[in-house]
Amino acid sequence: MADDIDLWEAHSGWWQEGFTDGADPEYVEQIMPLAANLLEGFDRVLDVGTGEGQVARLATDLGSSLVVGIDPTANQVVEAAKRGGGPAYARSGADALPFADASFDAVVACLVFEHIEAVDDAIDEVARVLRPGGRFAFFLNHPLLQTPGSGWIDDQTLDPPEQYWRIGPYLVEDNSIEEVEKDVFIPFIHRPMSRYVNAMADAGLTLRRMLEPAPPPGFLARAAEYQAAATIPRLLVLVAEREVG
Repeated sequence: MADDIDLWEAHSGWWQEGFTDGADPEYVEQIMPLAANLLEGFDRVLDVGTGEGQVARLATDLGSSLVVGIDPTANQVVEAAKRGGGPAYARSGADALPFADASFDAVVACLVFEHIEAVDDAIDEVARVLRPGGRFAFFLNHPLLQTPGSGWIDDQTLDPPEQYWRIGPYLVEDNSIEEVEKDVFIPFIHRPMSRYVNAMADAGLTLRRMLEPAPPPGFLARAAEYQAAATIPRLLVLVAEREVG
């Protein structure tokens, strides 16, 4: 775990420069609008794995009176505080949240749980700090279609040649360090979708909606090869509710 945190500390600038303040079309065109839709109307919001705080600031902009962002990475929390915008920030892991039971009306986790080892404890903590009837907006890289080893295959051995999306070993949980770009190494944990859904059910979180949006135009425009994957979702969003009683 310490090594994973060290990697995030070392590469926090890669995240801040490449995925915030309008730099990434998937966030601008897809993730932020979805988060806005799912968080609107909730007064007390917790952003788990807040990074530099862009989703937390969004919740404040939507009118939430109390917004807190937590992240285990010191460089991210410091940057989030510098960028301001209304939320409060704290350094904390997701598996031991420093809040009382039922403290929040909504919890959001945006592309975070792929990097959390203690997944059951973290989901239990989300359920604990949510009020009964509160919402959990759970954004993941799609566990099936973004499995390690998946990708577009141009098969020239067939006649005529065929292109298809290769799916890696989906059922095998995998904890690995990936070089996401030159000299930038980030820890990722692949789990099947059932692992998350069953952990949520065990914690008293009832699944209400599941979203699998198509890749947005800005992402597809980055390179010609992405056009062929326009029907392959990169994102999975699970919308759950804390059970009442």
